[in-house]
Amino acid sequence: MKARVFVTLKKSVLDPQGLAVKQALDHMNVVGVQDVRIGKMIELTLDPAKPAGEKEIKDMCEKLLANTVIEDYRYEIER
Repeated sequence: MKARVFVTLKKSVLDPQGLAVKQALDHMNVVGVQDVRIGKMIELTLDPAKPAGEKEIKDMCEKLLANTVIEDYRYEIER
């Protein structure tokens, strides 16, 4: 089993890395990109004999994987 956690900055938080990528795309004459937000994806391989439940994954996200003050997260569990 696997769980994938997607962490992104909240919309209200400035994303300097996303801004730098957007500016680079502009300099490359790429058209049609209005905004860039950078995030991260964390893949967890779970022990099928003792798989983490949704509560455990949520706890991992809130205590370690995401800074919930400035970041949002979502997760998917692949069974």
